[in-house]
Amino acid sequence: MDERQALTSFAALSQETRLAIVRTLVVAGPEGLAAGLIADRMGVSPSNVSFHLKELERSGLISQRRESRSIVYSASYGTLAGLVTFLMDDCCAGHPIIREGVARSDACCTTEPAPGEDDVVA
Repeated sequence: MDERQALTSFAALSQETRLAIVRTLVVAGPEGLAAGLIADRMGVSPSNVSFHLKELERSGLISQRRESRSIVYSASYGTLAGLVTFLMDDCCAGHPIIREGVARSDACCTTEPAPGEDDVVA
């Protein structure tokens, strides 16, 4: 991932609803979720979630596909992995202290929500 793409991704994730949407879609898995279901889970209007989904798709963090009459959104795992790699290698220069901290993190890559996130991924 180049710096421009990383900046676009960080900008998209720097908003609370969009970050919650990405978390929800990551947990949902490759099958994704319909836009209406995402709006219900986020507790926001369909037009509000549509705006945020558009921004996330523009950044490459999520993708969409049509299934019958619904638009289903999924996390773009490759882009998310590229963003993590960018942070670890390019931004942090692979600093050993940062890598050790990530390796020791109990919260890394689990499907269980972190404390206080139950309502975000339920």
